[in-house]
Amino acid sequence: MGAGAKHRLVFVDRLLTTLVHLRHATTHDVLACWSGVDRSTITRAIAEVRPLLAERGCTVSPGVRLRTLAEVVDHLGAGGKTGIIDGTEIRVRRPAAGRKDRDRFISGKNKQNAVKAMVVTDGDGRVLFCSPAKPGSCADITHARRLGLVELLADGPAVEILADAGHQGLGAQTGGRVITPPHRKFKKNAPDWYEEAYERQRKAHSSRRIRVEHGIAHLKNWRALARHLGRREHMSDTVQAVAGLLSHQQTADLASARQM
Repeated sequence: MGAGAKHRLVFVDRLLTTLVHLRHATTHDVLACWSGVDRSTITRAIAEVRPLLAERGCTVSPGVRLRTLAEVVDHLGAGGKTGIIDGTEIRVRRPAAGRKDRDRFISGKNKQNAVKAMVVTDGDGRVLFCSPAKPGSCADITHARRLGLVELLADGPAVEILADAGHQGLGAQTGGRVITPPHRKFKKNAPDWYEEAYERQRKAHSSRRIRVEHGIAHLKNWRALARHLGRREHMSDTVQAVAGLLSHQQTADLASARQM
């Protein structure tokens, strides 16, 4: 305890530096000039504070935070609320040539180097959970399975989860608790009555699920998630730190609106 080089920035300054870096993607060189310290000091400060922010979890009420997917499922079940899940991709730098896992970061959807995270919101679009980042080649349904969503819904409380077509198949594995858009029965020469019914059901589902897109848009307003130019190893801490900060802001805004 107490060993190592002493900090040239107090904790409040290190915290503010990390917040500016996450919110505006300000480079370490610029932050070092503002603070009057060396670039390595800023790098060390962000590396220490960012994991602390990621461990806080998402705030749902004053003093109550959700840190795991299991806690999110229990929270939704206890309140009888509907959850919405979706995957989001964040562009990252291309891995160096010769790396054996270079192709894992290529997204088959957007044809770009990216990492992927699963976001869970409630019916109002409030962020409840953001998973650690996975390489962009990982499918949404595979990511959800690896996080244990199927087991949590099959053995946990009765919770309704809305998802997009990329999660089709989870409904059968969770007893119908994951609701996805309807399957298209006719690929060619569909009757007019079927087209009308299909579009009506698809739009109804999309209008309920659109809240998670709004939540993801608020996450992407933080420039660190618009396009990440740093190390890919830090993406999990970065995305979870931003999700925790955003959820805290959403909870504070909701409390202020109720008091007015």
